[in-house]
Amino acid sequence: MKKNQLTALLLTAAMSVSLLAGCGNSADTSTPSAGTASGTEGSAAAADDGTIKEFTAFFAVPGTEINDDNEIQAEIAKITGAKVKETWLTGQTAQEAVGTMIAGGEYPDFIDGSDGQIQLYEAGALVALDDYLDKYPNIKNFYSDAEWDKVRQDDGKIYWIPQFGNVWEKDMSAVHGDEAFWIQTRVLKWADYPEIKTMDQYFDLIERYNEANPTMEDGTANIPYTILCDDWRYFCLENAPQFLDGHPNDGSVIVDTETMKIVDYNTTPTAKRYFQKLNEEFQKGIVDPESFTQTYDEYIAKLSTGRVLGMIDQWWNFAYSVNDSLKQQGLDKQGCDYVPLPITISEDIKNMWHTSDGALNVANGLGITTSCKDVEGALQFINDLLSPEVLTLRNWGMEGADYNVDENGLFYKTEEMRVNASDPAYKASHLCTYSYFPNYSGMSQDGINAATPSEQPQEFLDGLQADVRECLEAYGCSTYVEMIGTNTSPGPWYPMYSYSNTMTTSTPGGTAWTKMGEIKHEYLPKVVMASDFESAWEEYLKVYSDCKPEDFLSEMQTELDRRIQLAKDNGEY
Repeated sequence: MKKNQLTALLLTAAMSVSLLAGCGNSADTSTPSAGTASGTEGSAAAADDGTIKEFTAFFAVPGTEINDDNEIQAEIAKITGAKVKETWLTGQTAQEAVGTMIAGGEYPDFIDGSDGQIQLYEAGALVALDDYLDKYPNIKNFYSDAEWDKVRQDDGKIYWIPQFGNVWEKDMSAVHGDEAFWIQTRVLKWADYPEIKTMDQYFDLIERYNEANPTMEDGTANIPYTILCDDWRYFCLENAPQFLDGHPNDGSVIVDTETMKIVDYNTTPTAKRYFQKLNEEFQKGIVDPESFTQTYDEYIAKLSTGRVLGMIDQWWNFAYSVNDSLKQQGLDKQGCDYVPLPITISEDIKNMWHTSDGALNVANGLGITTSCKDVEGALQFINDLLSPEVLTLRNWGMEGADYNVDENGLFYKTEEMRVNASDPAYKASHLCTYSYFPNYSGMSQDGINAATPSEQPQEFLDGLQADVRECLEAYGCSTYVEMIGTNTSPGPWYPMYSYSNTMTTSTPGGTAWTKMGEIKHEYLPKVVMASDFESAWEEYLKVYSDCKPEDFLSEMQTELDRRIQLAKDNGEY
């Protein structure tokens, strides 16, 4: 599905739950870089007059602004000689917001247009970075030459930097930061922590729990299962069939690795079984009747009450606000935290919900616009953000205030530090991750610590809520990743959504892709709610076929073949 990776993939599993919200949201995943980041020598902070440069940035995803006097932002400014005023998407789609900027001809210094990124390129709004990269080693070494080549546009130039999930040295992920069937720990505890591996088992457990426990402790009625369908986030409804059939998140298609052919996951037998199951659960009252009308904000507010027993979602799409809210209300003590389950359509299928080595999403990233008056200063700021000292400030905070260091050099937090990091007021005034600027996950460059608190093994365990810790222990796991399982990337073509996300109506395939999305968004809710599923499903398949999905699939096959050949030429496959 196109949109489920736009932020990426916002927040990766590697980003700390507590820190990510400190300077906006985070996103998708990319691949390990080559090279070694340099220090801050030659940084913007070397200005003789001590002036702090001020840049602006817009990210076409929802996010949270920080206070103007944010403490860690000020510390970063002392080191880098620069600071950035970030603004986020509100009240528009990404394409609408970007289109408004293009019409006006004025842009912030930095931009990630999300779903509108290709519009910025086509409008000539972005600065080509090729001639600059050699001057900024931390940026240059963020990717290998082969990876940078994948970011080039059809004119052969690089216009943006994919920011997320770049793993340093080794993957340290403890949190499954991606999509899953999530379920509250109280449901699993009630059933004595059973093995739940299939879609049918998942819904059966939710049904049985809700029948025995229809309300929360205060008498508030539970919501057994809800679905987010608001705008591009309808991936929470439509893209499960690829995972249920044991495939990773290529986002828009399935790649059959035996035949190396593109498969449309929307019309598989598993797709029909999945939507028929949702239809059955809707008729039983298990699926929230507000699923297809609720906004994203209403959905997050609903999850934050602790009422929702289960849902499909990307971790980054809910956890960074919901988890803190549950903790602040003490609802974690009632078992309202969510854990992922390794769900497939049948037990003989190995799940691939989690891939451990990232995915380079070249469809969008951080660009510098033609409105920027100091391109070299802007690039120097990005370069400095990737220095070890600043990475620690962004990801861990200040020593003594946000973390301590033991006699072996290991970082750790006190409970008070963890509570502070979940407090919205503290985050706004103190923490600054610059979360939509390039960052690393994995190991810290000190060779001792993880890049982020959520990846530090002991800190992850110490920071777990009691209900999650008990749940993981019951399944013989120490992390969310162990609970759902992990896999390596299937091949150098992965993920295919990095191509479909760039498609426009300038080609037959792009036109079909746009129409397919519109039809799915309109008809799949009808399929789920229909009194006669078979008739509704047949009607959906008819209008879906009228979109000419074969045009889209053909262009995706061409791109798959191209990527495989390129990998062979580079000795990667």
